[in-house]
Amino acid sequence: MPDSPLFTAAAIAVIALAVAVVVGVGLKVIRSFRDLGTDAERATYNTLHAASRAGQHLRGGLQPAGAAKASRQLRVLLGCDALAITDTNAVLAWDGGGEELRSSLMGLAAEVLATGRTAVVPHVGHPGNQSGPAFSAVIAPIRAGSRVVGSVAALAPAAGAGLVRATSEVADWIAAQLELAELEASRTQLMEAEVRALRAQISPHFIYNSLNAIASFINTDPARARELVVEFADFTRYSFRRHGDFTTVAEELRCIDRYLLLERARFGERVQVSLRIAPEVLSTVIPFLSLQPLVENAVRHGLEAKEGPGHITICANDSGAFAEVTIEDDGVGMDPEHLRSVLAGHTDGDHVGLRNVDARLRQVYGDEHGLVIDTAPGEGTLITLRVPKSQPGHDA
Repeated sequence: MPDSPLFTAAAIAVIALAVAVVVGVGLKVIRSFRDLGTDAERATYNTLHAASRAGQHLRGGLQPAGAAKASRQLRVLLGCDALAITDTNAVLAWDGGGEELRSSLMGLAAEVLATGRTAVVPHVGHPGNQSGPAFSAVIAPIRAGSRVVGSVAALAPAAGAGLVRATSEVADWIAAQLELAELEASRTQLMEAEVRALRAQISPHFIYNSLNAIASFINTDPARARELVVEFADFTRYSFRRHGDFTTVAEELRCIDRYLLLERARFGERVQVSLRIAPEVLSTVIPFLSLQPLVENAVRHGLEAKEGPGHITICANDSGAFAEVTIEDDGVGMDPEHLRSVLAGHTDGDHVGLRNVDARLRQVYGDEHGLVIDTAPGEGTLITLRVPKSQPGHDA
């Protein structure tokens, strides 16, 4: 029966258990919150987190879409009623209230953009909306070197010294993010320039020799000449493609295969090649034209000057988190001191491919991932490169 003492006792027990569970969960949540640290530590974390999120949106430069997303985080950071970001011509983003003032902001920011000095504009109003909220504005310049490229405006009921300093710091922080964006763009342009330089080096030397080799077969072996023309077309199409800074080990090996087929048409059995390739590294992403120039270096500077046949061994191995590729020849080798001078850029016109590939690997992966080269006069050359198998953000 519902009114029985037994039922009542059971109900009380269930309720007591539920209360204990809720209290226990509540205490656990409170303890977890306290584990985050003191109020000051939590405030520091929130500030850094907001700055980090805003910074991600400014890495593409001072653009409307990125500025709009960053302004939300930066307004919270400053604790102001509204925040605007401008370039030198227009308001790029506005977050918060008082947006009826947006149309007049560029006029208020004109002096800041011209002089590069932070300004405080008290009692900002709008002629068409006298009943709207009255703000004071702190407008700070965003500098790129010696140039002013934009401004940050923080609007609040009163502009105290703290808001003035904080707004200036935010403007300087945005400038730093823009410098990082320019650095990344410059790095990309440098890589593209390095690839263009490598293509320019391939063009006169290899194309001239390949066409001569093809011409030598036109009368004696027309079928071979046609085959070489197709391989030459495929090689040049790959080498001079205009999209993508990265490729795969598999694609680069195909390029090497075409290159060696054309070189063997010229050298015959003087060039012998062995390959040992682990299938699991074929899909590894590597910088475009980072293996073929090393093989070309082995042919041009290792075997071409050697009497009799020469051998090139190309290996690609799985090495844990890395793919390791080695290119070894038994050619004439180099003086190690001369090699160091080449890689440092102190010797022009010699081993351009080696220096180019080494520089690009260091740009992409860091100095610890440059080429490792073992060589000595008369002892051949062994070149090793290691690239991470996982490369977020790099697409072939």
